[in-house]
Amino acid sequence: MKEFIIKSNDAGQRLDRFTLKAAPLLAPSLAQKYIRLKRIKLNGRGAKRDARLSEGDSVRMYINDEFFAGTRGGGEYLSIIDPGLAIVYEDSNILLADKRAGMLCHPGDGVDGADTLIARVQAHLYLGGQWRPGDEASFTPALCNRIDRNTSGLVIAAKNADALRIVNEKIRAREIDKYYLAAVHGAPEPPSGRLEGYIFKDTAKNRVFVTASRTPGAREAVTEYRVVAGSGGLSLLECRLITGRTHQIRAQLAHIGCPLLGDGKYGRGDLDAPYGRRRQALCSHRVLFRFPTDAGALNYLRGREFTATSADFVKEYFS
Repeated sequence: MKEFIIKSNDAGQRLDRFTLKAAPLLAPSLAQKYIRLKRIKLNGRGAKRDARLSEGDSVRMYINDEFFAGTRGGGEYLSIIDPGLAIVYEDSNILLADKRAGMLCHPGDGVDGADTLIARVQAHLYLGGQWRPGDEASFTPALCNRIDRNTSGLVIAAKNADALRIVNEKIRAREIDKYYLAAVHGAPEPPSGRLEGYIFKDTAKNRVFVTASRTPGAREAVTEYRVVAGSGGLSLLECRLITGRTHQIRAQLAHIGCPLLGDGKYGRGDLDAPYGRRRQALCSHRVLFRFPTDAGALNYLRGREFTATSADFVKEYFS
């Protein structure tokens, strides 16, 4: 038997969902069965699977120890002595990291899990005593947004469940503005405007396609842009994401004839050749927490704006 005392990060969850997180090797169907048979009890009594947990509740699981085996999240953070994070902002609820180009946000095929942004964030919190996995039954610090491997810039991480829920809700409600800097070939006309269309994702090719009209499986994509500088055949744009589709900025700019410098997927090798750049010139440059509606525990962030420390291509091509 294992007993879990519900803490703030686990409060508000359904009993069945908490069970699957606390016992990661327990099959969902078996979890439902054990709840029905009262082998999983809430405050000493049987409970329905959709019972909501409150801080201070006791959940006792009369199940085999084998279902609790394994380390949540893979434990990659345990091997990191120096997280090497560029932290733009941090408080007790969130952290804004300035990700370097070339690093994945989450583990991918053939990539060491320790060489990811989320593992380094978790290592930073673990080594600083801000997160103790043994004291958390189900919550793990998580990223609220992600950017492409070869894109640099700001990524928001949540340190607790309440912050994760609020930031994710605000992103979905478009109450957090995300701005990118992009170096492109040519100059868009007009010099400021709004790109509207639809994006279809080909998962097998990990590539998206832009269309002017809605087609089955396509999703609306909207980006605002303005030219902020020019140099030779390049333009520096600031782009504001209205929607957040996969490869949205890269695909939409290529679609209007202004591909990103160094973009091997949507760009043009003949135009890139003179510059010798092998990564797209794209940086998640600025984040604004507008929060026009209530943000609960994060209301103190309303109106706050944060900027990435640098975008290497700005200095290299536009200084």
